[in-house]
Amino acid sequence: MPGKRVQFDDETWGAVDLLARDRMMDFQELADEAFRDILKKYDRPTELVKALRKSAETAAPKTSTPTIDPSRQPRKQGARGAKARRKRRSAA
Repeated sequence: MPGKRVQFDDETWGAVDLLARDRMMDFQELADEAFRDILKKYDRPTELVKALRKSAETAAPKTSTPTIDPSRQPRKQGARGAKARRKRRSAA
């Protein structure tokens, strides 16, 4: 397990130490809880399986129904246009 050294000013260390004693926890347990909370706050998974799922969700393209631009739709022809097309088809 990787370790890091953390430095606090005297007032902060006193408050953290008092909190740990009040909760009957050692510093490591208190630090674990604090870092879990901050990861949760920023929606960062702590477990490998959850991290992989989240990564797959963000990498997968979102499927949605394409929108059709009305200006690119073919224009509807009136009755005259349809009759003329039928007439041309029958003559050919």
